[in-house]
Amino acid sequence: MLNNYVRSASALIEQIRAQGVTDRKVLSVLENTPRHVFVDDVLKHKSYENTALPIGQGQTISQPFIVAKMTEILRQVGVSGKVLEIGTGSGYQTAILAQLFDDVFTVERIKSLQWQAKRRLHQLDLYNVAMKHGDGWQGWSSKAPFSGIIVTAAAKSVPQSLLHQLQDGGALIVPLGEQEQVLTLFVRQGEQFIEHPLAPVKFVPLVAGDII
Repeated sequence: MLNNYVRSASALIEQIRAQGVTDRKVLSVLENTPRHVFVDDVLKHKSYENTALPIGQGQTISQPFIVAKMTEILRQVGVSGKVLEIGTGSGYQTAILAQLFDDVFTVERIKSLQWQAKRRLHQLDLYNVAMKHGDGWQGWSSKAPFSGIIVTAAAKSVPQSLLHQLQDGGALIVPLGEQEQVLTLFVRQGEQFIEHPLAPVKFVPLVAGDII
């Protein structure tokens, strides 16, 4: 079974590379991170398909291409060191970030998902991740500023608190919109935030508040 997963992971990486992701470190981390660990048993046979999958509570594990692309963009614009993730979910994107950046801070509004993600990350010996149960719209101000912030759910409008938790030169990548969503990059230059619309995407909504 493990060999099947390895072959499937290699085939998935070739698909992602063909779609335009070229960062070798990102591709290597994706290939060596067992996505099946982050997927429920009944869906493990779909673990290495290039598609989003349900993880319960109305949430999904993101499409591998999108995980790779968002991570690549952060690296391309010079993000390093400390990053914030909004929407821990399954912990898959968190695991990718933890292998590419020094420290990862991640916020999840659904307590049960947070606990599952923590267990999975420890299973993979990833301990440079700090988790918070709370409202992603508010970010994590006590740990700011961040070099990069990645939002894994679609916001109706850009969360202002996240912009102001960026360090100067830092970057926020976030899906914006409701019916039509656009992956959007913001780069902080002093008190200005330079906006770069990137590509149409489809994410679950970023909901305010938290759930025990």
